[in-house]
This record gives sequence, C-alpha cells and structure tokens, in this order.
Amino acid sequence: MSDWLNHAIKPDWHPHPRVRALVTTRLGGASAVPFDSLNLGDHVGDAPDAVARNRQLVRGALPAAPLWLNQVHGTAVAEAATAADGVEADASVIFGPGRVCAIMTADCLPVLLARQDGEGVGAAHAGWRGLCNGVLEATVARLGGGAGLSAWLGPAIGPAAFEVGEEVREAFMRHDAAAALAFQPGRLPGKWWADIYLLARQRLTAAGIAQVSGGGFCTVTDAARFYSYRRERETGRMASMVWLE
Repeated sequence: MSDWLNHAIKPDWHPHPRVRALVTTRLGGASAVPFDSLNLGDHVGDAPDAVARNRQLVRGALPAAPLWLNQVHGTAVAEAATAADGVEADASVIFGPGRVCAIMTADCLPVLLARQDGEGVGAAHAGWRGLCNGVLEATVARLGGGAGLSAWLGPAIGPAAFEVGEEVREAFMRHDAAAALAFQPGRLPGKWWADIYLLARQRLTAAGIAQVSGGGFCTVTDAARFYSYRRERETGRMASMVWLE
C-alpha cells in the first residue's frame, strides 16, 4: 500500500456500494518544504517534477485517472467523462466508471455527492464565493436533484479559524436570512467568525438532500495533516476524490 494511502481519509458516509471516495492529506509524497509532502497542485510554486510524482503516486491507487480542474471560485460543472485536465470549472460529475472526480483544496470546502441509485457522483469546490454563488446547487442539479443524493463534507477551515468581513455575511444573508446562524461576532467590529460547514449544510438541505455527513475538520489548526492557505500562504493542495466502480 502506498504511504499516502495509509494517511488518506475515507469518508464516513454510506452511499451506494458502487461509490468510492478518498481524501488525501499532506502526508506521503515527494514535495519539499513548504509543500511537504503530497502536494497535488501544479499552480502553487512547487517543483513540477515533485507534483508529477505525487499525482503519479495517487493515480497508482485509483481505478482511473482524476480529472484535475482549473478552479476559479466559480460555479461551472464539468463532465468528467469528456473534459480534459485543466478545464475551468469548480465541480465535476460522472455517471459511470472511467474517471475520478477530484477537487483540490487548502481551506476551501470540498463536497462529495453521490446518487443513492449508484448512477452518478460529483465533487464540488465550495470556497465561500462559490458556495455563496451556487456551486453546490449547480452540481446537485447536474446529478438529477437533491432528493436522490447524499453528501459528505471534507476537510476545510473550521468555524473558530475562519474570520471574514461584513460583506461575506451580507452576501450569504441576501440569499437566505437563516445564514445569520453561521456567523458569530469576530475579534473586531465588522468581522465575523464563519461556519462554512453550516453554510454548506443549509444550502444542501434547501436543495433537498437529507443525508449530509462529514465536517468537523479544521485545516488551519491541524497542520500535521492538512495544508492551509490561511495559515501558510505558500502551501500545497489536497484532493477530495469520488468515483464509480
């Protein structure tokens, strides 16, 4: 078994038996400090040969190649079966074997989605902008609607570490006044501690998904396992991956 796989997170959800998922940590790769060691991002300043080696290590434990997206904090959803690596999108879906849906993060929230009939899966990159603007709703729609889906929330910045400005709170509340529950007063006037897990749960529930699990991580405070852009700025990226057998 590859060393990275010994450290990987296996989502604690119970989708259809065809559904498989894994989340990498920062452990078990070939990159040097500050990208140590399983950095999968080719856009963060790491040595290209180290990134290529890390992606090769991950690919060796998967039944198919991941689709690596060019993530831009938007709401576009790619079809993993036909898209090429580097496609500009912040989510991907697939409806059979042949490709792995993958999202890279280092504080933003990765959300994995699976149809309960085992006929489709997806992965979404839910930073606050994409989450606010509807990337989860767009991904849910491509998978046929929330009533037939389950979701899992992967490692992201925790509610005690994610301090944002008033404009972020107002943006979410314009969509749904109940989003106020996900914000607590910050250290200074006009600052708020944001619970991105709660914000995502609200959106997923509103989209009709009854089975939402995961959450409870904090990429900022768990430096041993996770990359964090907010903590380090110059850092690597982890991958949250889902596929169909």
